[in-house]
Amino acid sequence: MPERRSRQLRVDPIACRAHGICAELLPELIDLDEWGYPILADRPVPGPVLSDARQAVAACPTLALRLAAGGRR
Repeated sequence: MPERRSRQLRVDPIACRAHGICAELLPELIDLDEWGYPILADRPVPGPVLSDARQAVAACPTLALRLAAGGRR
């Protein structure tokens, strides 16, 4: 059986333009600061919302959000 790696959300703060779509699609793991930039939960993406996390990554208009293997930043 293959090992399941945890996934964690990462944001490129330079590329992000504070559209807020990610927080609308994934409020379980993403809040917005007072300027509309994402604040990501510092924990792995739980299995039940992994599909929503992938949708949020795909919907980012500036490609600033990504799913990375858990562990290092």
